[in-house]
Amino acid sequence: MKQTECTTILVGKKATIDGSTMIARSEDGGRVIIPEGFKVVNPEEQPKHYTSAISKQKIDDTDLAETPLRYTSAPDVSGENGIWGAAGINSENIAMTATETITTNSRIQGVDPLLDPAEGGLGEEDFVTLTLPYIHSAFDGVKRVGYLVEKYGTYEMNGMAFSDKDTIWYLETIGGHHWIARRIPDDAYVIAPNRLNIDEFDFDDTDNFAAASDLKDLISEYHLNPDREGYNMRHIFGSSTIKDAHYNNPRAGTFTTTSIQTSAALPLIKINHSFATQIV
Repeated sequence: MKQTECTTILVGKKATIDGSTMIARSEDGGRVIIPEGFKVVNPEEQPKHYTSAISKQKIDDTDLAETPLRYTSAPDVSGENGIWGAAGINSENIAMTATETITTNSRIQGVDPLLDPAEGGLGEEDFVTLTLPYIHSAFDGVKRVGYLVEKYGTYEMNGMAFSDKDTIWYLETIGGHHWIARRIPDDAYVIAPNRLNIDEFDFDDTDNFAAASDLKDLISEYHLNPDREGYNMRHIFGSSTIKDAHYNNPRAGTFTTTSIQTSAALPLIKINHSFATQIV
């Protein structure tokens, strides 16, 4: 794997030997090595007041009022551009990785554009610190990040994952104030590169899918869906570029015990029931 490639790997509990859930992500930094530390953040050390370093976005104190949990973090050592917590596990054994930089398209940017960081919004530097100490399940992580994105907005496209002992959820931000998420099946694993990865989506299946409350209406109002039936979020909100073809798509594949397949059209979740496998 090239040093510039950021790739997320998610493994359901029935796809692991010991029955544990796994989330992991390689972190790119271009051609520059960015030293990272390891820190245990105790509840009394969690900020009671928070302002983003890059965007200067101030978080309302009421959003930090809940008693925080103890958690680990892997922040940038320098701290020059904010915390950049990257990944961690809290004292209730809830894990989070953030973020995977993903892609967008001009259609959603025309409707709900990314914020200008000079004017506010949240980004990769903020999400672990503002989320992990306040969640008690993987789905709590989805709800917390969804709330933050809808309230404060974001200036970049990001994917992030959450796990507890039983479940894994993967979330992707959409435009400046929207998001989607889906539960990873227990007998599946996912390889997610730097593109918008969630494809087939069922708004009615709330056990396995979640989204910003107005997203379905937004798609309808602005005629964003290019397909006649169903909702393929990669078609609606994602990209299909030359860079995807040579940089992202080769890292998204279907893995079995006998073969490896890669394609831009592969679904996020595809299960081989003879052996717990999975793709993006």
